[in-house]
Amino acid sequence: MENSATKNRALGTSSIAYGSPVLIMGSGSVVGQMENEGPLGGSFDKVSDDKNDMFGEDSWEKAESALQKEAVAVTLSKTCAEAGDIRFLFAGDLLGQNIASSFGLMDYNIPLFGLYGACSTCGESLSLGSMSVAAGYADRVMSLTSSHFASAQKEFRYPLEYGGQRPLYASWTVTGSAAFLLQSTSAAKKSVSGSTIKNNYEADYQKKVGITGVTVGRIEDYGIKDSFNMGCAMAPAAAWTIATNLKDFDRKPHEYDAIITGDLGSVGQQALFNLLAQEKIDIRDRHYDCGLIIYDTEKQDVHAGGSGCGCSAVVLSAHILPRLAKGEWRRVLFVPTGALLNKTSFNEGQNVPGIAHGVVIEALDQ
Repeated sequence: MENSATKNRALGTSSIAYGSPVLIMGSGSVVGQMENEGPLGGSFDKVSDDKNDMFGEDSWEKAESALQKEAVAVTLSKTCAEAGDIRFLFAGDLLGQNIASSFGLMDYNIPLFGLYGACSTCGESLSLGSMSVAAGYADRVMSLTSSHFASAQKEFRYPLEYGGQRPLYASWTVTGSAAFLLQSTSAAKKSVSGSTIKNNYEADYQKKVGITGVTVGRIEDYGIKDSFNMGCAMAPAAAWTIATNLKDFDRKPHEYDAIITGDLGSVGQQALFNLLAQEKIDIRDRHYDCGLIIYDTEKQDVHAGGSGCGCSAVVLSAHILPRLAKGEWRRVLFVPTGALLNKTSFNEGQNVPGIAHGVVIEALDQ
């Protein structure tokens, strides 16, 4: 492994610029039927074959574990890699003590970092995974996360059998998982375990895609107590991370082709615009939200849009990376957002703080 840590630069208060890009060699996405009925239908790697999205299991929690296990399998297959090629897994989910990740991934026998960043976990796993590669501690790692509508309802809301009504500003938890194989540039053409890991996007589009930097988020608490209003709870964290990224990297919004938040939905998106306007930052002409991309809010009864760990992950895999690989976008700021609460904090009447992690992803010429 090449130790390129001396080439990396700590920027400002929260960011790191990598001396060499950390390549995203490929990804795999697995979703439920409802997700495949939205605007991105047909672009996911695998879709549940039963309407209840049980993925062959007998509980919602086991179904979410199956999501993660399958996402890793798809990614390994697409990149011609084997489990033994991966030094570390960085994974998390929405369930208590990350049981979807631990039970879903243990058969791979890969050293695991279990993460919890709520719906920002995709950004957290990509940040920590790319840091370990950029620092020279691993040639290859895999970052992944998942969420399941029914298991999340059971964990954070009410059991489905209760039939509770959701307010119009609430979002719909995405059933989905996506995994990403990250690799150092020096290891990109090495043969391991008898096979050569390929760049799936390069093979398809003659481009490479890589992570060139990260901005680590901080917890922002604006006093919101309504656990259904996650968009507004997370918007302050997204605003802070975006503003900090622009400051640390000395960039203007137009230097990103797209600035993409995780799951603010329609309500949180407007809150984000208002908060950034206070900093004299305008991203309206290049902002996208994964929660508004994955579902058709006019035709699908999701209210404010999509949310959950799997929301930003599957949109990144099925929509954002292909656009970068095709050269439609050159540089994006990917900012998954998370609402930090659990049943105990909610029942005790505590606020719902938020966090957001920024990942700079670029299309790289050969």
